[in-house]
Amino acid sequence: MVETTIKESITRAGQEFMKNTLYYGDNLDILREYVADESVDLIYLDPPFNSNRSYNVLFKESNGTSAESQITAFDDSWHWNASAEETLREIEMTAAPHVVEMMDAIVGFVGRNDMTAYLVMMTLRLIELHRVLKDTGSIYLHCDPTASHYLKIVMDTVFGKENFRTEIVWKRTSAHSDAKQGRRQHGRVHDIILFYSKEQFYTWNTVYSDYDDDYIESNYGKIEDTTGRYYKTTDLTAAKPGGETSYEWKGVLPYKGRYWAYSKENMQEFERKGLLYYTSSGMPRLKQYLDEMPGIPLQDLWTDITPAGGNERLGYPTQKPLSLLERIIEASSNPGDVVLDPFCGCGTAVAAAQKLGRKWLGIDITHLSIALMRQRLDDMFGDTCKYEVVGQPADLASAEHLARVDRHQFEWWALSLIKAQPANNQKKGADQGIDGVLYFRDTARGSAKKVVVQVKSGHVQAAYIRDLAHVVDREKAVMGFFITLERPSKPMDVEALGEGYYHSDAWGRDYQKVQIRTIEQLLGEEWFDYPQANVTLAQAERVKDEAQQDRLL
Repeated sequence: MVETTIKESITRAGQEFMKNTLYYGDNLDILREYVADESVDLIYLDPPFNSNRSYNVLFKESNGTSAESQITAFDDSWHWNASAEETLREIEMTAAPHVVEMMDAIVGFVGRNDMTAYLVMMTLRLIELHRVLKDTGSIYLHCDPTASHYLKIVMDTVFGKENFRTEIVWKRTSAHSDAKQGRRQHGRVHDIILFYSKEQFYTWNTVYSDYDDDYIESNYGKIEDTTGRYYKTTDLTAAKPGGETSYEWKGVLPYKGRYWAYSKENMQEFERKGLLYYTSSGMPRLKQYLDEMPGIPLQDLWTDITPAGGNERLGYPTQKPLSLLERIIEASSNPGDVVLDPFCGCGTAVAAAQKLGRKWLGIDITHLSIALMRQRLDDMFGDTCKYEVVGQPADLASAEHLARVDRHQFEWWALSLIKAQPANNQKKGADQGIDGVLYFRDTARGSAKKVVVQVKSGHVQAAYIRDLAHVVDREKAVMGFFITLERPSKPMDVEALGEGYYHSDAWGRDYQKVQIRTIEQLLGEEWFDYPQANVTLAQAERVKDEAQQDRLL
């Protein structure tokens, strides 16, 4: 993986995408600055729904349970304010006339409220997504019924109603049993995925779903004695002749007024392969084996994909299952094509694209999500996955800039350098001296050891080290790490040394109990010193398929 600043990125508008890339920033800005016209083959977006609730990133503790502390990744509550008004004005000044008329009509009908604030934000971004999509490309917009009907109007306007392909219903969960709580409406168990192409001729690969049990039982009820394979039989006659097809086969002729559907040579080949089944009257029928059938061509109701769970679950509340994105990517792109996810969250679309041999671009507005995606890609693919990270600090100057612009984003980014989880989403002064937490093990099967982390972007002093040492003891941690943007003073170093050591029997050595590292040191890969591997975040399952790994390489 290569990290660059925004100005150093080679993936600029007008150039071919030579590398997979994660972008940190507002996707509207990233699209306009970096993504060229008609350069993307497939877009999948799962934007924050307008459901008036905040989604949080949950991290797993070392024992696999959910941590109590959570970090707000994004707030999906949209409000009509000066920013929404400015976005509407930008649409009116720059968009095509039919888009302007559509947006004015929606605002006039629905009013200036939270819903229209959400829709103007989405409209401006969909205009850019239409621009970057190839003529043969497709876009899948994942949404819930709260706003899907409005978004469909926007999509009809931006992409053209003639380019609407499918409204996919994904049953994402089982039935809700909350009637006892006074629910007076149907349980909500599905999401909507709106599928549009840019033009009439678009990339399409037929995808098949498995037959359900009832279909198999009613159609493939026969079992071959010699192989144990399930099969059904089909008619070997036809209504019209196709050559010399009126012959007698083992004393049997086709039904009156019909002909054999195959030549005598083909019938002999079927016989040789054991593919003929004879009824009690001696009439031959052709065997079709269940294990040779591709399945049912995919319909617009998907009930066979369950939510992400088990080892796949990373703790991100809006995480979609990998199989869902694999299905979309296989249907609407080919190996080597470019897949874009402008709201990539924990990176399921990116991971699926990498797994299936596609190029990819992922954009997110929080350093927390970028950190999660980086670890997921590294866990799943290791060194076979090469990518850039654009927009995150790559040197001391850009780190200082981030600290000035957004202290909390700086804190999350700094924690991501050592794969520590943010401790909470409280404001400074209420964090009880903990900005982050990580865990390690002395041995592969040993108990997890806790490390507390503090991050400082301003003036630092020896008192901070004494405070960190108190927090280590209070939290029953074994070590404390102090990350600072500024160089530590000599009294700070002395104070840290005075806190003693953590001894590891397994490794047979001592580790300084309180350690200090500057951002400059961490960027230079001068890491904190502690035993074995970080086990803080939930790990994505490694891709094990050797053929797939060869394709990635």
